[in-house]
Amino acid sequence: MNKIFASIITIGDELLIGQVIDTNSAWIAQELNKIGVPVKHRIAVGDVWDDIWNALDEETKHADIIFITGGLGPTADDITKPLLCKYFGGKMIMHQPTLNFLKHLFENVFQRPMIERNIKQAEVPDVCTVLKNEQGTAPGMLFEKNGKIFISLPGVPHEMKWITTNHVLPIITQKFNTGFIEHRTLLTAGIGESYLADKIKSLEEALPSDIKLAYLPNYGMVRLRLTIFGTDKNKINQEIDHQFSLLKENVKDVMVIDEDLPMEAVVGELLKEKNKTIATAESCTGGSIASLLTSVPGSSKYFMGGIVSYDNSIKEKVLHVKKETLETFGAVSEETVKEMVQNILQIMQTDYAIAVSGIMGPDGGTAEKPVGLVWIAIAGNKKIITKKFNFRFDRNRNIQLTATNALNLIRQLIVDNS
Repeated sequence: MNKIFASIITIGDELLIGQVIDTNSAWIAQELNKIGVPVKHRIAVGDVWDDIWNALDEETKHADIIFITGGLGPTADDITKPLLCKYFGGKMIMHQPTLNFLKHLFENVFQRPMIERNIKQAEVPDVCTVLKNEQGTAPGMLFEKNGKIFISLPGVPHEMKWITTNHVLPIITQKFNTGFIEHRTLLTAGIGESYLADKIKSLEEALPSDIKLAYLPNYGMVRLRLTIFGTDKNKINQEIDHQFSLLKENVKDVMVIDEDLPMEAVVGELLKEKNKTIATAESCTGGSIASLLTSVPGSSKYFMGGIVSYDNSIKEKVLHVKKETLETFGAVSEETVKEMVQNILQIMQTDYAIAVSGIMGPDGGTAEKPVGLVWIAIAGNKKIITKKFNFRFDRNRNIQLTATNALNLIRQLIVDNS
């Protein structure tokens, strides 16, 4: 069976200048992966006729399914529809079902009159199959040529997702024998990518040719992902599960979890499982740790609250850090974070707590306490652990590394208390 590939072309000047982050491609790629269609290329182009045309020509050489998102709105820079009409040799016609839907939308939902620009959104090339958009005003369009399909979707994420889920994916699975893609992912912490690669070198070299290993480093952690493609779902699951077991055995001393979960979700699952609670006292991270913990659905069951004591006066008045401690040792010190974590435990009446204080940069450092110096304290009701870090990166990365390492330390404490 020949493997089916897809390409994704996203359209819009706003993508190229970074004004809008392209989340559409990531979502489409994830959904295609679920039905066994790997993405060959992801291309972003501006609102330029020749660039879009050339991208279509190029991706037709590589893919069987070409997704196009964006450029279907009512304004002058929305050129995707007329371009596709010319590209596939059609002419524009009024699509009456879409027009009827738009009239209903404007009269009953928007409660404002339609103007000519709105009416023109119901025009489509006569060579396309219209994909109904019940979430907005621009319909999707499907074209076929030389056994390949081209799918044009609105750039508005919730509209794109609705059309893809309800129309596009069923069409693809019906038209193509896509096969199956299976992944197995684990998370490691406390080891760099190069050291990890050395650690599993012999295993990687012995992997069957149909299984690929990927390293996915991110802020002090590395995910390892095994991927396999095939037509027999049971067979490929057995094969990849065997190799995944070998991989887990090789990295068991640095493995956090054998699932594709972020650290904050791992900590949350442990707390829920043990029916424990947590609170945070943050200085240099400005609430980032609390934000990560509460980004997980269901976190209200275990996260009680946090105090962002950015200024020393808040450390003293709210967190009850002794004035003498701050004057003698400074805000960025082992002594200060120990008091912060002890006191947040008492204030919030939780089972566990995290406290952090550091110098994130780009300024504020000294020879004794350089930019990137961070003290982290974690605590349970019976134990306090402190650890010093020297990150010395840019401000954003220092903050993220602090948050990640704090969560990993509290994870280890919760596990040790099991």
